[in-house]
Amino acid sequence: MNLTPIGVIHSPYQSRVQAPRQGRISNNEIVIEVFPDFTPALRGIDQYSHLIVLYWGDRSNREVLQSTTPHNTKQQVGVFSNRSPNRPNPIAFCVASLVRQEGNQLVVRWVDALDGSPLIDIKPYSPALDSVENAANGQIPNSLTEIAKNRRTDDAGSNQKG
Repeated sequence: MNLTPIGVIHSPYQSRVQAPRQGRISNNEIVIEVFPDFTPALRGIDQYSHLIVLYWGDRSNREVLQSTTPHNTKQQVGVFSNRSPNRPNPIAFCVASLVRQEGNQLVVRWVDALDGSPLIDIKPYSPALDSVENAANGQIPNSLTEIAKNRRTDDAGSNQKG
């Protein structure tokens, strides 16, 4: 399997402690720079109000298999049942609000990537395809207000391998 970075994300977040727990909690403008070789792939992107942004969590701990969540700090769960950035393949996912396109740069909101994160892919968000009504939510609260109430941790003590 080969992944080719298609760009880089420029954000004010130098560390996870500075970044919002989820991108939707912040309205900061973030710049997604698409490398020149991939600029033709942006054609038509300005027709969308929202984008799915996939990026590589290059500063994540890839050995973590279980961690606590901000919604339940007493019990560890597997990383496949939480949204921790620490995981075997740290692929991060945000639904971004497209503010504007400036050539090979997309100015977006709702992205929680650290500055310099490698961009893996961009896809148009489709409410008909990407939103599932009445989906089971597990331990994740149903509102952004509740999610924002939980303070950020650095996943300290959650580096268990099994």
